[in-house]
Amino acid sequence: MFLRLPAYAAASLTRWTSGSVRTALAWAVVCSVSSAGAQTQDLSDISNQWLQGALSQSETQSMPLRMEVQVGKLDARLNLAPCQKVEPYLPSGSKLWGRTRIGMRCVQGEKPWNVFLPVTVKAYGPAWVLTSNVSMGEALTHDSAMQSEVDWAESPHTVIALPDDWVGQTAARNLTAGMTLRQTMVKAPQLFKPGAVVKLLGGGGGFTITSSGKALEGAGAGQNVRVRMDNGRTVTGTVNSQGEVVVAQ
Repeated sequence: MFLRLPAYAAASLTRWTSGSVRTALAWAVVCSVSSAGAQTQDLSDISNQWLQGALSQSETQSMPLRMEVQVGKLDARLNLAPCQKVEPYLPSGSKLWGRTRIGMRCVQGEKPWNVFLPVTVKAYGPAWVLTSNVSMGEALTHDSAMQSEVDWAESPHTVIALPDDWVGQTAARNLTAGMTLRQTMVKAPQLFKPGAVVKLLGGGGGFTITSSGKALEGAGAGQNVRVRMDNGRTVTGTVNSQGEVVVAQ
C-alpha cells in the first residue's frame, strides 16, 4: 500500500541533506501520539495514519521533497490476539528514511504482542544525475550531469543538491551514467602529490610561522594531510586553496 504526501515548495534550494531530513523525521516521530482500536482497523490502516501524521509534522514541509511511503505486510502466518489499543513506534536505531520498519505493539489486550512492519520511505527531490561515465580522478564539468527528480532516500549517502558542490570536483571512483551524485562520489582535486614539498603555515596571537615539509599523501583544498618536517617531526594540517598546509596551534 502506498501513502502519498503532497510536495512542498522550498523558498530556495539551500544545502539540505539526507541527514537533516532523517533528523526531522525522527523528531516528528517522537512528537507524534499514536493509538487506535485494532478491532475496527487493521494494522495497515493504523500504520498509515501514524506515518502520515509523523511526516506531516516534520520539517520536510519546507523542503523541496515529495514524500511517498510504501507500507509492507506482516507474515500471513501470524495469528495475533485481539487488541483494543495498538501503538505504532519507531524501533531504536531505525529512521523513517529508505527501507526501514516500524513497530506495532498491543498495549491494551489480554495477550500483549509486538510485531514489526516493513516500510519504505521515498523522498523525491531535485538532484544531479550523470549523463556520461566518469573515470576515477577525472574532473566533473557542467556537462557531466543534468538536474532531475530522484529519490534522496534511495541511498544513505547525502545527495549533492547544488552544482557548486560538484563542478570542478574529481570522481572518487569510477562513476557511470544515470548515477545520482552524492557526496561520497566526488572529492576535491589534488593540489599536490605524495612526496611534494609543501609550505606550512602556523601561528597565533597575531603572528605567523612559515616552514616547509614533505607531504606524506596527496591532498586537495579542505582536506587534512600529514607532513614530515625537516627535523623529522610529523604534523597534520588542512590544505587551503593555494595548496598551503595550515597547522592549527
